[in-house]
Amino acid sequence: WGRKGIGMTAISAIDIAIWDLMGKLAGKPVFKLLGGRTKEKIPVYYSKLYAGPIESMQAEAEAAMKNGYQAFKSRFGYGPRDGMAGMRENLMRVEAVREVIGYDRDLMLEAYMGWNLDYTRRMLPKLERYEPRWLEEPVIAEDVNGYAELNQGPIPISGGEHEFGLIGCADLLRRGAVSVLQYDTNRVGGITAAQKINAVAEAFQVPVIPHAGQMHNYHLTMANANCPISEYFPVFDVEVGNELFYYIFKGDPDAVDGSLQLDDDLPGLGIEITDEHIHNFEIME
Repeated sequence: WGRKGIGMTAISAIDIAIWDLMGKLAGKPVFKLLGGRTKEKIPVYYSKLYAGPIESMQAEAEAAMKNGYQAFKSRFGYGPRDGMAGMRENLMRVEAVREVIGYDRDLMLEAYMGWNLDYTRRMLPKLERYEPRWLEEPVIAEDVNGYAELNQGPIPISGGEHEFGLIGCADLLRRGAVSVLQYDTNRVGGITAAQKINAVAEAFQVPVIPHAGQMHNYHLTMANANCPISEYFPVFDVEVGNELFYYIFKGDPDAVDGSLQLDDDLPGLGIEITDEHIHNFEIME
């Protein structure tokens, strides 16, 4: 199986479950087992704003602002095959979101590996005027040299969610490939490996913002001063692939005024398995 892919994902799941069990046996939340609270609440960023009609994106951003979010992430819908016309469509949507949220709130941009190096080189100077906090995964994850080059440009580059362990994340940091590290706890080896990566990232003065929401990431963020904010997916539109977290577990905290709180008295990760949504699924035997 090697040290990447499905094998590491399985190891990660087991490790996270063990931490949850240790917390429940000790009667303490996982973030206290990891060292304790480093912030009163966890600031979160609104991670939706998928590319769509401009008016719809602006309305969504406006609604999110009313719920107190101070940071937003938007996705691009156009790439190299769409040429200059696609570039203009991308820029129009970034500008439209900025018109709504202004410049006192953070805006993050994600390409999800949909661009290539040449296209990103051309987009960076065009995006600079909109002051994004970061540009996420502009090119394929394996192109570490490309990330290192782009990260010398005018916009901080983020990535790391497709790495599968400490060594891969350390390589990104050592080579200056990312200004924000976004490992996925479900892939790197679980909470145990994540804590090792956090220590290395702090030594390089690179902030860590784990990929996706999910309770194990909230506990890591609460326990680490170098994790300044968490990604947050509002539950009004459950995405394909996230059903496990929203429909099989209960206990995830809701964001209030742009932040969320972890309960000092809930042991483990603070979530439990539930069957209350099982009627929404087809059970195959």
